[in-house]
Amino acid sequence: MSEGSTTRYRIGYALAPKKVKSFIQPSLLNLAKERGIDLFPVQTTKPLIDQLPFDCIIHKSSDPEWRNQLEQLLMQKPNIVVIDRPEAIERLHNRVTMLQAVNQLEIGNGFSIGVPKQVSVENPQSLIDSVASSGLRFPVIVKPLVANGTACSHKMSLVFNEEGLRGLNLSQPFVLQEFVNHGGVIFKVYVAGKHIQCVKRRSLQDISEEKLGISENSVSFSQISNVTAQDHNDDGVEKLVEAAELPPSSFVTEVASQLREALKLNLFNFDMIRDSRVEGRHLVIDINYFPGYAKMPCYETILTDFFLDSVRKKPSVVSKDC
Repeated sequence: MSEGSTTRYRIGYALAPKKVKSFIQPSLLNLAKERGIDLFPVQTTKPLIDQLPFDCIIHKSSDPEWRNQLEQLLMQKPNIVVIDRPEAIERLHNRVTMLQAVNQLEIGNGFSIGVPKQVSVENPQSLIDSVASSGLRFPVIVKPLVANGTACSHKMSLVFNEEGLRGLNLSQPFVLQEFVNHGGVIFKVYVAGKHIQCVKRRSLQDISEEKLGISENSVSFSQISNVTAQDHNDDGVEKLVEAAELPPSSFVTEVASQLREALKLNLFNFDMIRDSRVEGRHLVIDINYFPGYAKMPCYETILTDFFLDSVRKKPSVVSKDC
């Protein structure tokens, strides 16, 4: 669409009120409008077919009725672009299945990608046995198996020993993921179709063998990138993050592009760390659907470019600058 074109596209968004507040900012609405895109809220409690026309629908809802409406719409109106397919999103709601695709990636040029050693535990009573049989070494991160965006799914613990595991009050299936020293920095890679941006954030600090022996049994937190730094002041942590070098853009782009193909998703981000034990080795520790894009620099430009790619169905390029 050239400047001055009268062609306009209608994109419907079905998002929870909290997501609407953070994502549908005036800055995004205005830029999208300038470029020929009108964003409209979709009422998930009303028949979707009655709210047409839409050229594209973006959504983040796990409600079974909403999923049924989307499937019916896709059968009746196959020309409407739905981002993303419910069955593909569902894969990210489980912390085991979300990372399986990472092991399928083939990355070269001196770099490698993988996931930390982890094991899922259905019965908390078999906790200690699960650690012993899996070969996991302390410390470990305990995460709920279900990753559906609820407050409960974000409750995690860093556990330093068996006593720490015994002290946890666990009533649901969860995952034990081996903690890997990574320099106290996490890389958050945002993906919007072929548009990719990597940012760095503070993370859990490295744990030495000496510290492991004198640490408390466990520490609880909700987000690794927001965890309170242990034994570090804020200035020291921020300097650490500032000094950290981002992974090469070609490597980040290759990982993101291959993950996008493997997951069959367009709107997601993944948390990646640099494995301090092996040169060039990186680990994906989490993948989230439709993350907080507003935290990403220039998110309005990147998302608008992605919307246009989607409705025009033309190849796009990776966004590097604002």
